[in-house]
Amino acid sequence: MSSFVAPVLNDDEEVVEQTLRPRSLDDFVGQERVKEQLSISLAAAKARAEALDHVLLAGPPGLGKTSLAYIVREELGVGIRTIAGPAVERKDIAAILTSLEARDVLFVDEIHRMSRTAEEILYPALEDFRIDIVMGEGAAARTLTLDLPPFTLVGATTRTGLLTTPLRDRFGMTFRLDYYDAEELASIVHRSARILGVEIAADAADEIARRSRGTPRIANRILRRVRDVAEVRHRGAITIEVAREALALLEIDERGLDREARELLRTIAEKFDGGPVGLSTLAVALGEEPETIEDVYEPYLLQLGFIQRTPRGRTITKLGRAHLGAPAEPRDAQLF
Repeated sequence: MSSFVAPVLNDDEEVVEQTLRPRSLDDFVGQERVKEQLSISLAAAKARAEALDHVLLAGPPGLGKTSLAYIVREELGVGIRTIAGPAVERKDIAAILTSLEARDVLFVDEIHRMSRTAEEILYPALEDFRIDIVMGEGAAARTLTLDLPPFTLVGATTRTGLLTTPLRDRFGMTFRLDYYDAEELASIVHRSARILGVEIAADAADEIARRSRGTPRIANRILRRVRDVAEVRHRGAITIEVAREALALLEIDERGLDREARELLRTIAEKFDGGPVGLSTLAVALGEEPETIEDVYEPYLLQLGFIQRTPRGRTITKLGRAHLGAPAEPRDAQLF
């Protein structure tokens, strides 16, 4: 089961995605509460010439956690090191921490997937700005303590509940990013269209925004695919007709669900008679990883009220069945 939401980007796509990222809090659309709190903390840190408190950014994929990490770096005028939590080993953490300059930003994506041994090195580094390195083995082993310059850890996670309590408690600020409304996404689409140099009608931007699952990353990826259709099949400008034609090609429906998300709903409704069905069983039936279902598909389906998580597994709701055009209740339930 492939995913429209999180495809593998080639180099050109990655460059374009980087180009569309906002560079300052003023350019960052939405998340007003987060921006206000963060701007005050940034201004205070700059006024005192101190490192910003460690920041934890939580929320579903594509809402701007990475963009905010780079904005923190831009606002502070410092360097940044970026690492992926799953790929970090104990020795990597020590090397990275000792290479940081004063007030630098260390951005750890998917921090909840960092190994426990690597995480343990972070504890004294985050609290006391020092690391303990064990030299030698056995009776000859000794501990070497290295002082670190004050720095800011920015951690991004889609699964706050998987963070250990000792690590979570060391963040001075924790922000939860919410899904965007259609108006905010339309503003993002207009901004991205200007950067890409493509003309887009207001109603076309609204249509893209409405089908973007409340997620800027998806809005930008849809915009790029719509631009392709506009350039290849039409005269380059994106009208409402062009947008709807492209969205039909992408198989993205009126509620923003792509073919894979609808297949997830249909699998629960038809193969498992509405549920409950366990996550691992559902993943096998779809040919998908359980983490992808939990992180990519479920948050938006839960927000729409199309599925429910129960102690026994996932179930489809009446709203979910209605979206599929399926009967309101499972066949067995109609017997009572």
